[in-house]
Amino acid sequence: MGERSAARREDTARRLARFAALRGAAARPGELWDVVVLTAADAAQAGAFREQLAEKLRREQLPKAVRYLVCADPPGPRIGNGGSTLHALRCLEEQYGDQWTSFTVLLIHSGGYSQRLPSASALGKIFTALPLGEPVYQMLELKLAMYIDFPRRMKPGVLVTCSDDIELYSTGVTEAITFDKPGFTALAHPSDLAVGTTHGVFVLDPSSFSGKGGLEYGSCYRFLHKPDVQTMRQNGAVCVRRGHPQLSSPGSCGDSAMASECVYTDSVFYMDHSTAQQLLQFYKQVGTLGCEIDAYGDFLQALGPGATPDYTKNTSNVSKEDPGLVAVRQQLYSLLQGTALNVIVLNNSQFYHIGTTQEYLFHFTAESKLRFELGLQPVAFSIFPDSAKTLDQLSIIQSILEPGCVIGPGSVVEYSRIGSEVSVGKGSIVSGSYINFNVDIPSHCFLCSVSVKMTDRVEYVTMVFGVGDDLKKGVKLLSDIHSLQFFGVSLPQCLDLWSLEASNQLFSSKGTCLGLWTARIFPVCSTLSESVRMSLNMLNSVQHKSAFKLSSFQLLSVEEMLTYKDVEDMLKFRKQIYYEICLQRQKEKSDYRMNGT
Repeated sequence: MGERSAARREDTARRLARFAALRGAAARPGELWDVVVLTAADAAQAGAFREQLAEKLRREQLPKAVRYLVCADPPGPRIGNGGSTLHALRCLEEQYGDQWTSFTVLLIHSGGYSQRLPSASALGKIFTALPLGEPVYQMLELKLAMYIDFPRRMKPGVLVTCSDDIELYSTGVTEAITFDKPGFTALAHPSDLAVGTTHGVFVLDPSSFSGKGGLEYGSCYRFLHKPDVQTMRQNGAVCVRRGHPQLSSPGSCGDSAMASECVYTDSVFYMDHSTAQQLLQFYKQVGTLGCEIDAYGDFLQALGPGATPDYTKNTSNVSKEDPGLVAVRQQLYSLLQGTALNVIVLNNSQFYHIGTTQEYLFHFTAESKLRFELGLQPVAFSIFPDSAKTLDQLSIIQSILEPGCVIGPGSVVEYSRIGSEVSVGKGSIVSGSYINFNVDIPSHCFLCSVSVKMTDRVEYVTMVFGVGDDLKKGVKLLSDIHSLQFFGVSLPQCLDLWSLEASNQLFSSKGTCLGLWTARIFPVCSTLSESVRMSLNMLNSVQHKSAFKLSSFQLLSVEEMLTYKDVEDMLKFRKQIYYEICLQRQKEKSDYRMNGT
């Protein structure tokens, strides 16, 4: 994997070991965060987060003496991660009063619906399991581990991060990341120009930056949000890496030895307490936001001496343009203009995103750099008999597999029970499911079960898609639904096979957005395994062009599954698997001791 990657692996292992020692332990004052805040999209998601946090604390999987606060976005229109940041500041003040002015806060944006990785939708992206640790780490533990060195070198303030990315980095023995300057301070990673077009890009002040050393403090002249290559060049954001002894060959950019050009892209940013206070006052004055604002695009673009207000009117990157957006951006620009944007350049660092099914499968099962640097395992905290073993290119996470089952290469199975007569094809995802019948799950299949409660009793629904299906895509007219593809087949063809009529009633969005996310096509069943069987029958009918009548079932859309989800029941199923694995581990240990004596 190369020298740089090996250095990141070594530093990452050190951080993971330090965090492991603090799980369930009380840290010394100043050693860890005063508060960890998780944002949630609504009250229901916040409830799911609180339940999972309580379970982690009961099992001593998180450090004690850290306050964990879940903050739901206010009801009404979506406010984006910028709005969530402002709202979280208000929650901090309401919860802790003036005390929060002395706190170091980690704020993790976790409130998305995860339409591109729906296995994370019901319980939250920040609770996505990783094939790592005993018991397994979720993204929350990984975030705490990767930032474990930060709180000790941070003045009171807020570090803002997202729940579906991972930053791995290596620095020299004497180098330390310090957040102690007024204004904003952001981490910067060397990236190819193509990566820059989908991220924020820093235009670094050349007088404060040399491109040498593993870690360098500089100042940012201007911040560009998702710029095209021409804009990067015109603004002087493109750098030529000259390399140095600690890193790889001259001219290397990121990890590509061939590339000589790179840009420095964003990930995590910190704001000192007085800046956070300024933003909180702004939020109180505005009252209700009424539009989506972006914590990166709308805060950071206002910073640095080269900032101009032009971006406030540019809505080309916005998925839904709200009428009040430009006015709010202009107010934020006026408020933040002249505030410093300090940059900590991490020359040996890599930014990884696992927010889509393809990224998730690649990083967890292929020979990826992330897999190497984090030490991800093919089988993590699972019962996996030798007779079920397959190629190394797979990822089994907190699951119980019976002898005889077959898991294809490049597939991920998490929080599931897989029977002996089950075969899973290649490149598939199976999540939260119980499969105890004879079945061949096709390759590139996405299967995820959800417990729901619409009346007094718990029922089950299993969503099934192709891993490449676009769940974010929506059309406004029924006549356009032929452009929606389910497992490579147009939706109207599927509906014919299932004896369903294409009508506005078929969609849970009341005709505003017709798509796979809102299509009521998944049967509600009384048991978990039956729901898996019925959804696989649906898929089988599409693949073999054979009829499978769905009209007799009560049907839900993914959107409705999340509305009616029963978090308690889903966690109960996971808990049963967890305790069964723990018992098996204890038995193996006692057998080993008996055989060893």
